[in-house]
Amino acid sequence: MLHLDMDAFFASVEQLTRPTLRGRPVLVGGLGGRGVVAGASYEARAFGARSAMPMHQARRMVGVGAVVLPPRGGLYSALSKTVFDALRTKMPVLEMLSMDEAFGEPAELAGADAGTVRAFAEELRALVYVETGLVASIGAGSGKQIAKIASGLAKPDGVRVVTPDEQAPLFEALPVRKLWGIGPVAEERLRRLGIETIGGLAATSETEVVSVLGATLGPGLHRLARGIDDRPVAERADAKQVSAETTFAADLVTLDQLRAAVERTGSSAHARLLRDGRAARTVVLKLKKSDMSIVTRSATLPYATADRQTLVATAQRQVIDPLELGPVRLVGVSLGGLSSTAQGSLFPDLDHGAPTDEAVTLDTAAPAQSVQVAAPTPTTDAGSRWRPGQDVAHAELGHGWVQGCGHGVVTVRFETRSTGPGQARTFSESDAGLTLADPADSLR
Repeated sequence: MLHLDMDAFFASVEQLTRPTLRGRPVLVGGLGGRGVVAGASYEARAFGARSAMPMHQARRMVGVGAVVLPPRGGLYSALSKTVFDALRTKMPVLEMLSMDEAFGEPAELAGADAGTVRAFAEELRALVYVETGLVASIGAGSGKQIAKIASGLAKPDGVRVVTPDEQAPLFEALPVRKLWGIGPVAEERLRRLGIETIGGLAATSETEVVSVLGATLGPGLHRLARGIDDRPVAERADAKQVSAETTFAADLVTLDQLRAAVERTGSSAHARLLRDGRAARTVVLKLKKSDMSIVTRSATLPYATADRQTLVATAQRQVIDPLELGPVRLVGVSLGGLSSTAQGSLFPDLDHGAPTDEAVTLDTAAPAQSVQVAAPTPTTDAGSRWRPGQDVAHAELGHGWVQGCGHGVVTVRFETRSTGPGQARTFSESDAGLTLADPADSLR
């Protein structure tokens, strides 16, 4: 079994198509005060930044070197299709988990030795690089669980083959959180029993595991911990919804607590939506009370969107004050009515407040640490059509992207995948020579 995972996919696409950013700490996600990280480059991860983290926290960790960009979902989807279309020439059946990872089970590797498996995996990585310029890591093992763990160990830019003889010693030392299906709540429950490694979970009786994790999840997780995983690779139909849930150790009893929980859970659901490469029209809020009863409320937007603030704000509008509802122990946010096409709101300011303009200041003559994201910069024209990160075109200078704007001017960096670091030029915001461009043109 093979598991392929594109390394830091969103940020890597930005660095691929905007060469000035290569080697720099890039954060992809919401630019507003309540934005969330959708992807972080390895240079940013070195500072502790990661996906699903509040953007303000990630920026504080990375410092003035952080480059923050809004997601370009259509571009990510296009490159994802290129990657997996290429892989299907070697592995016709792929089980895609998201736009940047999938399982494969090539028939020719049945019974193969570790060297043969490694060579095949390296061929796949080379194919992905030739087709897209992007880097992938691949893990191989006897089942999906161990293959997924192996790909994580292979990162960045590597291959890890775990043989049957290596599996038990590896599991013995790995944190239990590495096991697929173990979240923070389950991890804490197991820790209370002194179970901190996958090996420790495997050594625990199934009866005790069921008593801690429940009859639904317990037996399956216990089997995985013991290395028993016979799930086949199968093509997956498009999910009808994406969702996230959080169960709290202590009930939420105030409106502020509940709103903060909806913000975090909604942001997690949105991160999954981005990874899926689609947009959502329906937002469902699920609240489980302390007496285990469940209340759900939903709202349908007039358009499908992948905008985090719009979707989270829609979930927030469904909130019921715990003083009226009663204590809440679980919060869930589901995003449905999924579509591959996102439409921008005609009135985005009414959905989530006016956006904050931020300028990305790059000095290509200086070392990477000199890259700066300036403090929020007010514009002199509240109706400006430019936002940092937009793709633009100029009749003479070609394709570029908005590096910063404000005070009646816009700075554009002209570059694409093949140009190398490009020059920056500053124009009047009303310059007729600048037009919005298709992000796909940055692949040229």
